[in-house]
Amino acid sequence: DGLWCSIQDWAMGSAAEFIAQQFEVTREEMDAFALNSHKKAAEATVNGRFRDEIVPVEIKTRKSSFVVNKDEPIRATFENGSYQIGTSLELLGKLPPAFEKDGLVTAGNAPGINDGAAAVVVTSRAEAEKQELKPIARIVGHTYAALDAKWLFAAPARAVPRLLDRVGWSMNDVDLFEVNEAFAAQALANGAELTQKGYNWNWDKVNVNGGAIALGHPIGASGARVLVTLIYALRQRNLNRGVATLCLGGGEAVAMAIELE
Repeated sequence: DGLWCSIQDWAMGSAAEFIAQQFEVTREEMDAFALNSHKKAAEATVNGRFRDEIVPVEIKTRKSSFVVNKDEPIRATFENGSYQIGTSLELLGKLPPAFEKDGLVTAGNAPGINDGAAAVVVTSRAEAEKQELKPIARIVGHTYAALDAKWLFAAPARAVPRLLDRVGWSMNDVDLFEVNEAFAAQALANGAELTQKGYNWNWDKVNVNGGAIALGHPIGASGARVLVTLIYALRQRNLNRGVATLCLGGGEAVAMAIELE
């Protein structure tokens, strides 16, 4: 089960509580991060930034049909090319802890339990040319990091520096980052650790169209979703280099560096 750590015998939300304590992440910081994720995702939706990466799906019922063409978890209503955010710091602050009696992690600063699907095609340049396909991005390098299972949500902050060393980039060489928002606690802890270690972690480059707290975290599909969102975010901004990272079960994380073609 992707929501339960069999090694620690606790819910992933308890791992988020642990990492929040270790890096002194506050409830207020987590709620503000979550609200910002929804705002960025809503803004991206009304401006069509997800249009090229979402495949519309027609749902037929007995009497009619409708098309799903945007992510449903975003806390916003959309009408006539504009949006209204459906949550606030006040509302988020009223939510009870979801995992620990006096905890900080709530349903509001965590991603939902979502259904979803994603797909990418990865091939060699020679095969792409043979098939007369034009690649949209190139994998420059990738790496992993593994820690004790309870430190699961710290692993992305270990994978990213290792990746940069491997591909010969500095933090400043990266135009955009996509960091899977398993929990607000995790994303904030990763930023805090990288900053503490002297890396120039710039939040303005991170999840520019919102992240999993707003868009959803369908386990098994999020890796491809994060990568594809990064590719299109770079294209829309005429940028070139990106890094995608997300944590995995058992204390692991993966990071990948890409360049647009």
